[in-house]
Amino acid sequence: METTQAQENITAMPRIGDKAPAFKAITTQGEINFPSDYEGEWAILFSHPADFTPVCTSEFITFAHLENKFAKANCKLIGLSIDGLYSHIAWLRTIKEKIEFKGMKDIEVKFPLIEDITMEVAKKYGMIQPGESKTQAVRAVFFVDPKGLIRAIIYYPLSLGRNFDEIYRALIAMQTSDKFSVATPADWNPGDDVIISPAGSCGVAEERMTSSNELKCEDWFFCTKPLNKEEVLDKILKKTKLLTE
Repeated sequence: METTQAQENITAMPRIGDKAPAFKAITTQGEINFPSDYEGEWAILFSHPADFTPVCTSEFITFAHLENKFAKANCKLIGLSIDGLYSHIAWLRTIKEKIEFKGMKDIEVKFPLIEDITMEVAKKYGMIQPGESKTQAVRAVFFVDPKGLIRAIIYYPLSLGRNFDEIYRALIAMQTSDKFSVATPADWNPGDDVIISPAGSCGVAEERMTSSNELKCEDWFFCTKPLNKEEVLDKILKKTKLLTE
């Protein structure tokens, strides 16, 4: 009996590099089949504890306000709560008709919000953290790439609202790494120098340290190079070359 209870309390969590756990779900925008419906696109799947709560309301207003910005980066948004569909609809209507946050008002949430009363999806993604709450999903953020692989995960406690600048920055940074075969250093933003892979041989390391090319090497293992902001955004953003939002 004790073993069974212990097993029930284990919170499974997919890992970076794993295939995103598949599911079908009813949402405020109809049924979705995840991640197959989003093949060829990036997706951000995020959970929130409950409808009609203030922190979640501020987050949904912000995500909805930024939806077009994420769309330009070939990224779709999908929300999740263990509340029911009718609760979702009523809450989103209240957001549009009554709530203003940081000058944002009359905001319509057009991306899907998953009904997950059974907590089936939340459990697949390890969104239920028993030490925080046994009946509410923590604020999880899963970045899923066009191949359906989980590329990054961010978890927040129930009391902490997310930083949307960081969510967007992480998305652009991962796409930049994919497009240009580079890594991005701490606090990187488009236009900042990027990191190239460490040298694979002594000869390459010496060449990097002594050559006068565009590389800037602090030591053999730590070399950066410039990467033009417009070049980055031209490769990533749809129908625009400049980050204007």
